[in-house]
Parts: sequence; C-alpha cells; structure tokens
Amino acid sequence: MNDLGSFLQERLQKPLPGDVAHQQMMAQPIGQRFKMQYEKPPKKGAVMIALYPDEGKIYFPLMQRPPYQGIHGGQVSLPGGKMEDSDDSLIETAIRETFEEIGVKISDNQVIGSLSDLNVTASNFIVKPVVSILHRKPDFIKDPREVEQIFKAEVQHLIHPQTLQEKELTVAQEVRLKAPFFDIEEKVVWGATAMILSEFVEILKEHYT
Repeated sequence: MNDLGSFLQERLQKPLPGDVAHQQMMAQPIGQRFKMQYEKPPKKGAVMIALYPDEGKIYFPLMQRPPYQGIHGGQVSLPGGKMEDSDDSLIETAIRETFEEIGVKISDNQVIGSLSDLNVTASNFIVKPVVSILHRKPDFIKDPREVEQIFKAEVQHLIHPQTLQEKELTVAQEVRLKAPFFDIEEKVVWGATAMILSEFVEILKEHYT
C-alpha cells in the first residue's frame, strides 16, 4: 500500500491521461445520433476513490444506487455527488458525500490528489474524481435512500484485461447504446464511472506493469 500510495501521490501532480482515457469507455449510441443541450452551465460535483488495504490487497468502495426514474437510477457509482454552497472545495464535497453515502470519514490529509475532471453530459455535471488513501479497511454504513449496496473493487483486478468488456444497453426506455464496461464483482460498471476508472487504470498500469 505504501508503494502505491507514494507512486500515486507523485503521479497525480503530473499531466494525466484525461480525455484520451475517458473516450475509451464512452458508450456510443446505436442507430440515431443525439446531442443533449442544456440552457444552464454544468453543475459541479465530486466523487471519491478511497483506497484501503485488506488481507494483503488494495481495494476501493463502489456502490449501486437504488432503482429510480432519474438518469442514473440503478447504476454503479463511486461515492459522491453535487457540490453544496456550504462546501469550500470539491475535495470537501467528495469527503462530505462519502461520509453521507457510505459512512466513511476521510480527513484532508488522507487526500493525495485528483484525476481529470469529467464532463458528464447525460446529467449536465462536471465531476472531479478525488483520490484518498486509508490505512485500514473502513466500516461501511450505507444511506438506504442513496445506496442499494456497497461492494469493493480490487485494484489489480481492475487492470486485468478480462475485466474490460462490452455489451448493448437500453437506457431511458428507448436509447440503445454500445457500452464498454468493467466487470467488477459481477456488476456492470459503465458510463461516467467507467470513464473515470479508465483514467485510473491507465495510471495504475504505469505502476504495476
């Protein structure tokens, strides 16, 4: 854990793969093309990749949201959400949302950096992925309104080629997509979360390969 933590802390200060990595996991519409247009500028949000050791391996938590009518209902995501007026920074947003959604309290000194901002056009958000290092496995307490299930992703499993797959999905009842996804704990991790993790994978490969 110390080796990976030291590597990431230094690496996240350098130029990042950014959009090139994001594009690798972007879902593509099948058939008709469409473009979402919004009158208002994107809202700001943040998510947390909270790395922790457990039995000699390194993990981070993911969560499955309950099914609901919104654009992200039932999807797998990193803990996180919208920046509130009371948040002094997007790092504070990620810390607050992680505690509210999965009960994990992260301090400022556990945050080691962030990945590239991601423009999530489906929900008109710009999301900052924050990375933190915890020195032991946390106790998870899910918010039943926001979280259906918490599960863990193992870092080295994430970079294994067989983890990356592709399938056809139908969203909003009528839009067909060809969607690359990560197969993690038999969950389909696609969309914005997969795009964020794609950049994280490119960085992890520098350390592990």
